Amino acid sequence: MRRRHFLIQAGALPAALSLAAAGPAWAQATASRVIVPYAPGAATDALARLMAQALEGALGGTFIVENKAGGGTQIGTKAIATAPPDGHTLGFVDTAFVINPGLFGKSLPYDTRQDFVPLSLMATAPFVLLVHHSVRAASVQELVALAKSKPDGLNYGSAGIGSAPHLAGEQLRVAAGIPATHVPYRGGSTVLNDMIAGHIDFGFTTVPTMIEHIRAGTLRALAVTGPVRAAQLPQVPTMAEAGLSSVDASPLFGLVAPAGMPAERLQQIGQAASSAVKAGPLNSKLTGMGFIPVGSTPAEFKARIEAEIDKWSRVIAEGRIKPNT
Repeated sequence: MRRRHFLIQAGALPAALSLAAAGPAWAQATASRVIVPYAPGAATDALARLMAQALEGALGGTFIVENKAGGGTQIGTKAIATAPPDGHTLGFVDTAFVINPGLFGKSLPYDTRQDFVPLSLMATAPFVLLVHHSVRAASVQELVALAKSKPDGLNYGSAGIGSAPHLAGEQLRVAAGIPATHVPYRGGSTVLNDMIAGHIDFGFTTVPTMIEHIRAGTLRALAVTGPVRAAQLPQVPTMAEAGLSSVDASPLFGLVAPAGMPAERLQQIGQAASSAVKAGPLNSKLTGMGFIPVGSTPAEFKARIEAEIDKWSRVIAEGRIKPNT
């Protein structure tokens, strides 16, 4: 396993984030770790490294990103849950964190609602509904009409059963009342390549992933999820504007810790993370990458986690979706 360090000089402490001076000294010489349940290079890993860098700048000390991939994020997520709640182990999670309770149920090796304490929702990312340029649909309404005109409907791909793009497609299928067949792939890159090649009719992905292909005309963007239009695609309507507000899948990325973390340390890290995301270089960087910065409080993130678990559990149950075994 390869560890990458973000080392920030102890003197580089922004005045607005001088939280390290408050409360007890949390053993500045002791390195903290941020566990990511993905391999290096994934989007979640990249955001975790940005957060680790921001925490070092705000709090001092060293935050080491540690990758623990496998098991559909269960290996790394369990490592977060079972770590000592001493304030020196954090976890960086994404939408799989709130999908897995409904997908795996009691077979999960941890309790998502009880074994973690939320710190801050860092960002969300809108999904964009895409079709290949050969698909005769220039809007969501035309895609719906096209699907209904075909005896077998249309097909759509995703990175796997229970993935966020799969569930976004399921939301669309139900909301629009269209026949649609899910084609699961073994990873995101394969499905994206087949989307570009025109082997699947439609799919959902994050805006930054396919923006160049959209601009080149290889793929056509029909709508984006989320409450507002994407900054990179101002001409593309939201799903709500297209008449399908219940299609609201938007990946989330946030910081959690093992349950039992000292309240003062929780507040210290939560404030540092939230402040870094809401303003300054990290905010600008996230926006430039196509994410929507949030920087929530722990209570706000907890409420969002609860709502997302409930939502995706309903989608999974109604769609009778079962994980690969």
